[in-house]
Amino acid sequence: MPRLNAIDPKEATGKAKELLDGVKTKLGIVPNLMRTFANSPAALEGYLSFSGALGDGLLKAKVREQIALTVADANNCEYCLSAHTAIGKMVGLNDSEIVSSRQASSGDAKTDAALKFAHQIVVKRGEVLNSEIETVRNAGFSDGEITEIVANVALNIFTNYFNHVAQTVVDFPKVSLAVGKAS
Repeated sequence: MPRLNAIDPKEATGKAKELLDGVKTKLGIVPNLMRTFANSPAALEGYLSFSGALGDGLLKAKVREQIALTVADANNCEYCLSAHTAIGKMVGLNDSEIVSSRQASSGDAKTDAALKFAHQIVVKRGEVLNSEIETVRNAGFSDGEITEIVANVALNIFTNYFNHVAQTVVDFPKVSLAVGKAS
């Protein structure tokens, strides 16, 4: 049962309506996360702006979705695991890559380094070691890309925590939290 109400886009007004209409135009749907964020147009706008900026960044969509899956699994966010599994499939991730991403792992060495680094950011609350930064840098990531890994982790922590607080109703095909956890 949700603790924060999702705003019906048909009943939204002002800035919330404008933003939700934009989401509908872009995605064809208005996910419950956006509807719930719409309780605060400032929070919804902030999320959409941050997400949009990162979408135009250096990291490819597949890697961003893999990071989202790594972070959602680390934070036990059922909504985000479900959403990013569906979105991940839309950007070309297969079932094996989705499961591996949840475990902060990839068959591609460069992506594997990014996912392990993202996981360490979560579990260490950003207090990563110099050696962990050097590992991701040595895997071929520039300082700009490392910055975007951190930014993607932060964006996903925001949505994970918001969904925990709001208990957002999952409106994507549900994904089990039980699939192998990263250590």
